[in-house]
This record gives sequence, structure tokens and C-alpha cells, in this order.
Amino acid sequence: MSSGETWRALYRHFRPHRRIVALGGFLALIGAATGLAQPLAAKALVDRLGDDGSITGILLLLTALVVAGTAIEAIASYLLERTAESVVLAARRTLIGRLLRLRLPEVERTQPGDLMSRVTSDTTLLRAVTTRSIVSAATGGLTFLATIALMGVMDAVLLGVTLGVIVLIGGAVALVMPKIAQATRRSQEAVGEISTVLERAFGAFRTLKASGAEERESAVVAAAAERAWRHGVRSAKWQSVAGSSVGLAVQVSFLAVLGIGGARVASGAITVSTLVAFLLYLFFLIDPVSKLVEAVTQYQVGSAAVARIEEAERLETETLEAGPEGGAPLKGTGPEHAPATVVFEDVRFRYRDDLPHVHHGVSFEVPGPGMTAFVGPSGAGKTTVFGLIERFYEASGGRVLVDGRDVREWPLPELRAAIGYVEQDAPVLAGTLRENLVFAAPDASDAEIHEVLVRARLDGLVERLPDGLETLVGHRGSKLSGGERQRVAIARALLRKPRLLLLDEATSQLDAVNEMALRDAVAEAARSVTVLVVAHRLSTVTLADRIVVMDAGRVRAVGTHDELVANDPLYGELAATQFLAAAR
Repeated sequence: MSSGETWRALYRHFRPHRRIVALGGFLALIGAATGLAQPLAAKALVDRLGDDGSITGILLLLTALVVAGTAIEAIASYLLERTAESVVLAARRTLIGRLLRLRLPEVERTQPGDLMSRVTSDTTLLRAVTTRSIVSAATGGLTFLATIALMGVMDAVLLGVTLGVIVLIGGAVALVMPKIAQATRRSQEAVGEISTVLERAFGAFRTLKASGAEERESAVVAAAAERAWRHGVRSAKWQSVAGSSVGLAVQVSFLAVLGIGGARVASGAITVSTLVAFLLYLFFLIDPVSKLVEAVTQYQVGSAAVARIEEAERLETETLEAGPEGGAPLKGTGPEHAPATVVFEDVRFRYRDDLPHVHHGVSFEVPGPGMTAFVGPSGAGKTTVFGLIERFYEASGGRVLVDGRDVREWPLPELRAAIGYVEQDAPVLAGTLRENLVFAAPDASDAEIHEVLVRARLDGLVERLPDGLETLVGHRGSKLSGGERQRVAIARALLRKPRLLLLDEATSQLDAVNEMALRDAVAEAARSVTVLVVAHRLSTVTLADRIVVMDAGRVRAVGTHDELVANDPLYGELAATQFLAAAR
């Protein structure tokens, strides 16, 4: 990102809080002003001592300036820190909202762990750069100019000596600032790699242990952690150089001013009190110069984080508005609660432009209600049919119609509210069993939940669990068997009361007894709901009202089991081998 783009992005985060930040900056300036008055009071004190006058009033004034300045700066610091936390909170809310609305292809191209690190560690870096650095730059700059002006009034020669030293060292510091941003960005990328590897490991923890891969995965995580450490140390090194340069500039300036100032006092060009006040201002200069260096350093650190956050915010998201152009929600051609109809018209699709097509002109019609089974070899494009209906992906050619309307014209919430979908791996989320069941139907009643538990053959499981529906199921349902996870996923879809039910090999891990019971439940649902099922078991396929045979991204035949066995060689071969083998 260019500097202009970075500043615009920072201002976007900072803008809602600009009034509070301005108040904090104003208070910080007042605190700085009390500090600027202290050397002048010290000069008056020295002059009063030379005249043998009373110093009580001046001492009281100095005490009041110190106490007032400390209190005001404390209030300013609290306001800025509180606002900084609010900036981080707002950034996280916005980023989380966008990430959860990402289009599926974007998620598949990006590592989830890296996206998570942008929400956690990258947004944390916004804390300082959007408030502290802005206020530090403003207050530090104004205080610096005011201090320089007062020093110039006292003695222009000594001011020239001071500025010469500061400019010389400041030029050297400017050279290291880009190195801080580069090292910080690489460190954050390495942190993202750590999250990615850990997410992969915990997502397949049993496989990791069964494969004896703990040491190999630990080595991968350790390597990423070492890269983060290496770049973090590099950033810390350059930040230390920048920070220590302030003290160096002041110390060198002090020595030069002390030597030259002493000579000017001896020559009578300036008084001792003027030299004392000038030296106090010189030490006071440490604070504004430190703030300026800190602001620039934090900007370099924050710009790296802002760039990564902006990258995530530019990923393509789904549109969840009520209508395609802000109008009223669209409705299908059928009644609101009637079984949905599905039509594919010469649909072509590929996952990326550099990949071959998965669908080559797929066409079929599914009236409702009833069950339609999709069969075919692996890679034929069966699961992709469901992804196109749900609009996880957009067809590159042809049309996908639900209730006679192109799915691209349906508002996504309305389209998906009519669909119950059970994925191939039947994911179960961490949390309680109840939370998983009502995930797609949060307003479901206890009576509706009980009915679905019976239909999905989960009532016995609930009775055995120690806390019933409130039992925690573990990460990705690790405390449930594969068949239990599939039944939970089916129950979740049925509880949604869909008009269109999509089952992608939803009974593949069930034993014969539970599979038969669920087949009956699905067959019962198919009397009032349109059911599309991808199945490899003959017992499931033979229940279908129609079967769509797919091969190499095309529909080669549609019919009943008996018709296809008689007329389609591929289906006859699948029925005699794959289905029968799977049924055993």
C-alpha cells in the first residue's frame, strides 16, 4: 500500500472516534504547556536567588505546574487508551463480519489460520497507531515547535547548535524506519503461518497422532515461530535504534550547549539563568522528540498491520441484501411452503479459470415433492450440483433455477432459508448438542426438537448422555461417533423445515439399522419436501422417484432404477459393483 492509501485506511478506523481523540490531544497539549512553563519559572527562581528575593511563590507555582501537568496527562492517556481499545473492537467486528460473509472460493484460496491472525494479532497493532501515534505526532510536533521557539528567544546561537545535532541524528533515524515496517509485516505473516499450521493440526488431531506426526508438525510450527521471532527481533532492533537516538541527540546537544553556552556566559553574551533555562528546555525537548519518533515508529508497525487487514477486507463477499437491487424480497413461482422445484439448463462450471470445467452443459429437471438421487463415478460433478443450488459458486454458463427463478436473482438469505443441506463430512460444531441442532433453526421449540430427535434416531443417544441436550460434543463433534455426527447433521437440516433438502452421502457412516431408519425418515420427508441425494448405496438409490446418472460433468441418463439397469450400461455396472459393495 502507498502512504496515501495507508493514511486513508487509518483515518477510516480513526474517524468515528475523532472527537474523543481530539479531546485527548487537547488535554495532552495543556499538559505539555505546563511543562513548557516550568523552565521559565526556574529562570525566574534563579534570578530571584541572585536578587536575594523571596522564592516561596515561585516554588508553589512550580509545584502546581508539576501536579496539574501530571493529572491532565493522566486523563489524556486514559482517554486515548480507551479509544484505542474501541478502535480495535470496531476493526474486529467489521473484519469478522466480512470474513463470515466471504464467498466460498475466497475461503478455499486463503488459509483459515492466516485469516484468523488478521482478526487477532493484526488488529491489535491498530491500538497504538490509530490514536497514540496520531496524537503523539500532533502534540509532539506542536510542543517541539513551541520549545524551539522559546529556545530561540533565549539564544539563537545555542538553538542553532541544538538543531544541528538533532537534524544530523534524525536523518540517520529516518533511514531505519522502512526496515521496521518490513520486519513487522514479515513477523505478522509468520504469525499467520503459525495459526494456519495449528488449525490444520487440531482439525485432524486423531489423524496426526495415528500418523505419528507430532514431531513433524511441531517442527513446522517451530519454524514459523522462529521466523516470527527473527523478524520481531529485527523490528525491535531498529525500534531500539530509533528510540535511543533521541537520548543520544539530547546528550550530544547538552554537551555542545554546555561548552558553547559556558563560553557565552563567560563573555557576558547571556546570563547564567538563561543558560540554566536553555538546558532545562533542552532536556524538556526529549519528550516531544520521543513522541515524534514513537509516532513514526508506530506508523511503520501499524502500516504493516493495516495492509494485511485491507487485504482481508478486499476479499469478495456475498451480498445479503433483501433484494437484488434494493427492492422487495423475491418469491418463487410456487407457494411459500410448497416443495421447491429445481432445473439445470445447460449449466457449465469450473472452480477457477485455470482449472478444467467440472460441468459441461448439465441439464435436468426435478419437480417437487419426491426424492431424486444423483449417482456416478467419483469426480462426475454430483456434489457440485448442490454447491451451485446453494450459490456457494456461480455457474459460468447456463442457468440454475429454483421455483422457476434463476438462483442469482434470489436474495441469498431467502434462498438458503428454503434449503436444508447436509454436507458430505456432516460437520458438527464445538458446543452443546442443542446448539448444534438449532444452529439453522434458533427459534425451534422443545417439541420440534424432540420430534426431530426421534426421526433421526437420536433420542436414545440423548438419554444416554450425562447432560442430555446440554452435553458438550467436543471440537468438531469429537465426542460423537461418525454415524452420530451424520444423524446430528440430518436432524439439524430437518429441524429447519426446508422446502428443498440436499443430502450429500448423508448416511455413508451409518450402520444398517440406523441407515434403514433414516431412509424411512427421508422417504417420509420426501412426501412433502423435494429431496436431492448423492448416494453410493443401492438401498438408498432404489427408493428414489428418479435417478440422475452423471459422468465426466454431464448427465448421461435420467430414469428409475429398473429403467436405468435395462438401458444405461454405466448405471448397470455401478449397480452391480459399487452400490452392492457399499451396501455390504
